[in-house]
Amino acid sequence: MARATLRFVAHRITQHPDTDVTFEAECLHCKCKAEPSTDSAAVDVECMSHTGLSNHRGFRRICTSFAMVVRAEQDRPPAH
Repeated sequence: MARATLRFVAHRITQHPDTDVTFEAECLHCKCKAEPSTDSAAVDVECMSHTGLSNHRGFRRICTSFAMVVRAEQDRPPAH
């Protein structure tokens, strides 16, 4: 009978190095959408400005990022 040998390798998930996190928001009361941006504060300011003009206070906020699963770095003693 053949036996399988299993080897487990630790992995972690990390943000893809060639991408930025993008922030977006849309009003829950009308079709108004904030301009997507890598600056979350800019999106928040657009939402607050919209609230000032329309009194709409509910927004759906979206944060998009791209991730990769990579092997976790193992702390190994240096080879001599």
